[in-house]
Amino acid sequence: MTRIAFDTNVLAYIAGVDRHADDGPKVEAARTLLKQLSGRATLIAPVQALGELVVVLTRAGASRDEARETVLRMAQSFAMADSNRSALLSALDLAAAHKLQFWDALIINAAAEAGSALLLSEDMSSGFAWRGTVVVNPFALSLDERLARLLN
Repeated sequence: MTRIAFDTNVLAYIAGVDRHADDGPKVEAARTLLKQLSGRATLIAPVQALGELVVVLTRAGASRDEARETVLRMAQSFAMADSNRSALLSALDLAAAHKLQFWDALIINAAAEAGSALLLSEDMSSGFAWRGTVVVNPFALSLDERLARLLN
Protein backbone atom coordinates (compact mmCIF):
# COMPACT_ATOMS: atom_id res chain seq x y z
CA MET A 1 0.00 0.00 0.00
CA THR A 2 1.28 3.48 -0.85
CA ARG A 3 2.58 5.47 2.10
CA ILE A 4 1.63 9.17 2.34
CA ALA A 5 3.17 11.57 4.88
CA PHE A 6 1.67 14.82 6.13
CA ASP A 7 3.49 18.07 6.86
CA THR A 8 2.52 20.22 9.83
CA ASN A 9 0.33 22.63 7.89
CA VAL A 10 -1.86 19.86 6.47
CA LEU A 11 -2.17 18.27 9.93
CA ALA A 12 -3.16 21.69 11.29
CA TYR A 13 -5.98 21.98 8.77
CA ILE A 14 -7.12 18.45 9.60
CA ALA A 15 -7.19 19.54 13.26
CA GLY A 16 -9.39 22.50 12.28
CA VAL A 17 -6.94 25.39 12.62
CA ASP A 18 -8.72 28.29 10.92
CA ARG A 19 -6.87 31.58 11.56
CA HIS A 20 -7.01 33.27 8.15
CA ALA A 21 -9.78 34.03 5.67
CA ASP A 22 -8.73 31.27 3.25
CA ASP A 23 -8.22 28.59 5.93
CA GLY A 24 -11.85 27.42 6.13
CA PRO A 25 -11.85 25.85 2.66
CA LYS A 26 -8.45 24.27 3.35
CA VAL A 27 -9.76 22.71 6.57
CA GLU A 28 -12.59 21.13 4.60
CA ALA A 29 -10.27 20.08 1.75
CA ALA A 30 -7.75 18.52 4.16
CA ARG A 31 -10.45 16.61 6.02
CA THR A 32 -11.98 15.40 2.75
CA LEU A 33 -8.56 14.32 1.51
CA LEU A 34 -7.93 12.41 4.74
CA LYS A 35 -11.24 10.54 4.33
CA GLN A 36 -10.44 9.78 0.68
CA LEU A 37 -6.97 8.45 1.47
CA SER A 38 -8.06 6.34 4.45
CA GLY A 39 -7.99 2.72 3.38
CA ARG A 40 -6.21 3.57 0.12
CA ALA A 41 -2.86 4.51 1.62
CA THR A 42 -0.88 4.15 4.82
CA LEU A 43 -0.98 7.58 6.43
CA ILE A 44 2.24 8.81 8.08
CA ALA A 45 2.77 11.64 10.56
CA PRO A 46 6.42 12.58 11.04
CA VAL A 47 7.17 13.09 14.73
CA GLN A 48 8.67 16.51 13.93
CA ALA A 49 5.39 17.57 12.28
CA LEU A 50 3.40 16.43 15.32
CA GLY A 51 5.71 18.43 17.57
CA GLU A 52 5.29 21.51 15.41
CA LEU A 53 1.53 20.96 15.47
CA VAL A 54 1.51 21.44 19.25
CA VAL A 55 2.93 24.93 18.73
CA VAL A 56 0.48 25.74 15.91
CA LEU A 57 -2.50 24.60 17.99
CA THR A 58 -1.53 26.61 21.07
CA ARG A 59 -0.86 29.72 18.96
CA ALA A 60 -4.33 29.24 17.46
CA GLY A 61 -5.85 29.36 20.94
CA ALA A 62 -5.93 25.74 22.07
CA SER A 63 -4.91 25.02 25.63
CA ARG A 64 -1.90 22.78 26.18
CA ASP A 65 -4.27 19.98 27.21
CA GLU A 66 -6.36 20.42 24.05
CA ALA A 67 -3.23 20.45 21.87
CA ARG A 68 -1.96 17.34 23.65
CA GLU A 69 -5.24 15.49 23.09
CA THR A 70 -5.34 16.43 19.41
CA VAL A 71 -1.76 15.28 18.82
CA LEU A 72 -2.34 12.05 20.76
CA ARG A 73 -5.41 11.29 18.60
CA MET A 74 -3.36 11.86 15.47
CA ALA A 75 -0.50 9.75 16.83
CA GLN A 76 -3.00 6.91 17.27
CA SER A 77 -4.61 7.41 13.86
CA PHE A 78 -1.43 7.72 11.78
CA ALA A 79 1.68 5.61 11.52
CA MET A 80 4.57 7.71 12.80
CA ALA A 81 7.91 8.50 11.19
CA ASP A 82 10.56 8.99 13.83
CA SER A 83 13.28 11.60 13.71
CA ASN A 84 16.19 9.28 14.38
CA ARG A 85 19.94 9.65 13.98
CA SER A 86 19.87 8.67 10.32
CA ALA A 87 17.11 11.19 9.55
CA LEU A 88 19.06 13.89 11.40
CA LEU A 89 22.28 13.26 9.48
CA SER A 90 20.49 13.14 6.14
CA ALA A 91 18.55 16.30 7.02
CA LEU A 92 21.80 18.13 7.65
CA ASP A 93 23.01 17.14 4.18
CA LEU A 94 19.67 17.95 2.54
CA ALA A 95 19.38 21.37 4.19
CA ALA A 96 22.92 22.30 3.15
CA ALA A 97 22.69 20.94 -0.40
CA HIS A 98 19.27 22.40 -1.24
CA LYS A 99 19.13 25.48 1.01
CA LEU A 100 16.11 24.14 2.92
CA GLN A 101 15.05 25.00 6.44
CA PHE A 102 16.50 22.33 8.70
CA TRP A 103 13.13 21.35 10.24
CA ASP A 104 11.58 20.90 6.79
CA ALA A 105 14.56 18.77 5.78
CA LEU A 106 14.06 16.63 8.88
CA ILE A 107 10.39 16.06 8.02
CA ILE A 108 11.29 15.15 4.41
CA ASN A 109 13.93 12.71 5.62
CA ALA A 110 11.66 11.10 8.21
CA ALA A 111 9.00 10.68 5.50
CA ALA A 112 11.58 9.17 3.13
CA GLU A 113 12.91 6.78 5.77
CA ALA A 114 9.32 5.68 6.46
CA GLY A 115 8.96 4.80 2.77
CA SER A 116 6.49 7.56 1.92
CA ALA A 117 5.90 8.09 -1.79
CA LEU A 118 4.39 11.53 -1.16
CA LEU A 119 4.74 14.22 1.49
CA LEU A 120 1.68 16.46 1.47
CA SER A 121 2.74 20.03 2.25
CA GLU A 122 1.34 23.44 1.49
CA ASP A 123 4.55 25.37 2.04
CA MET A 124 7.39 23.15 0.83
CA SER A 125 8.33 23.23 -2.84
CA SER A 126 5.82 21.04 -4.67
CA GLY A 127 7.58 18.55 -6.91
CA PHE A 128 10.76 18.45 -4.83
CA ALA A 129 11.94 14.84 -4.57
CA TRP A 130 14.32 13.29 -2.04
CA ARG A 131 15.15 9.60 -1.66
CA GLY A 132 11.92 8.47 -3.32
CA THR A 133 9.60 10.93 -1.56
CA VAL A 134 7.97 13.69 -3.59
CA VAL A 135 6.51 16.84 -2.00
CA VAL A 136 2.98 17.56 -3.23
CA ASN A 137 0.76 20.54 -2.44
CA PRO A 138 -2.72 19.06 -1.91
CA PHE A 139 -4.29 22.53 -2.20
CA ALA A 140 -2.80 23.43 -5.59
CA LEU A 141 -5.24 24.52 -8.28
CA SER A 142 -4.25 21.50 -10.33
CA LEU A 143 -4.16 18.21 -8.40
CA ASP A 144 -0.85 16.38 -8.74
CA GLU A 145 -1.28 13.27 -10.92
CA ARG A 146 0.33 10.97 -8.32
CA LEU A 147 -2.18 12.07 -5.69
CA ALA A 148 -5.05 12.01 -8.18
CA ARG A 149 -4.29 8.34 -9.04
CA LEU A 150 -4.64 7.39 -5.38
CA LEU A 151 -7.98 9.16 -5.11
CA ASN A 152 -9.56 7.58 -8.20
